[in-house]
Parts: sequence; C-alpha cells; structure tokens
Amino acid sequence: MSTLKEFLKELDEESIVTRKMLERVPDDKLDWQPHVKSMKIKDLAGHVAELTGWMSLAFVSEEMDFAATPYSPPVWNNNAELLALFEKELAGAREHLMTAKEEDLDPQWTLRNGDAIYMSITKRELVRHSMSQIIHHRAQLGVYLRLLDIPIPGSYGPSADEQ
Repeated sequence: MSTLKEFLKELDEESIVTRKMLERVPDDKLDWQPHVKSMKIKDLAGHVAELTGWMSLAFVSEEMDFAATPYSPPVWNNNAELLALFEKELAGAREHLMTAKEEDLDPQWTLRNGDAIYMSITKRELVRHSMSQIIHHRAQLGVYLRLLDIPIPGSYGPSADEQ
C-alpha cells in the first residue's frame, strides 16, 4: 500500500473518532477552560476541527510563516458550525491525499515565524505530524469534556461511559 493510501486510511479511521468527540462540545460552555493557562474549549475544539486542513498544506504550500500570515483561529459559534468546519477541512485533506503522487511528499516544508524556524520537515512528515496533532489535541478535548461531566466516546474501543 502506498504512503498516501495509508495516510488516507488512517485519516478516515481517525475522523470517525474525531467527529464523535467534536459532536459532544456543548454550545453553552464554549468559554469554559479548565485553568487560566489553558485554552477555552471553543479554541481547542476549533483547532481540532481545523487540523485536518493542515494536511492540505503539504500539497499547496512550501511553508507557513506566521510573520507573513498571522495565525487566525477558525470562526464558529455553535456545534453545527464546528462540525461543518471539520467536514470541510476533512474533505480537502481527503481530496489532496487521493489525487497526490508519492513524490509530492518528498519536498521540504517549513513552519516559521519570520527568521525563527519552528520546524523544517518533509511534506510526508508534515502529514504525519498533522495526524499526530489531531490525535493529541482530540485527547486533550476528551479531558475537557470529562471535566465537564460529558460522556466520552470510545476511541479505539469502548470508553468507561460506553460500557
């Protein structure tokens, strides 16, 4: 199986879990945060929803420079808009993974803020890194939901709430 097909298969599997987690974000708690140094649940959920779009960056750009284009979090105001954002980013990532060629994953990609380089990796590594970020921040979102006493969906088997 090609790397692109493996990435697509993994994205499809992980998107099921991610969607279930995002579906549980409550509209009435968007400003909630577990600690003053933590993101609000709205910001975290929006980031989880947008992260599949970061896979697309591997196929449409050579770098992301926050000095040239400052990061702007996605705008959404309710769960329906959050899920629409996720589905839009997911569709874009799937399209790129289905139409790309293996050699499209070989060039370097850089994340920077002007002269400060945060990472310089292959586009293959960017897709993998994006997948890891989705899983990482999705788990973080699960902790937020647990602290709000919202039942957690299972990720790779049933959760304690589903037994």
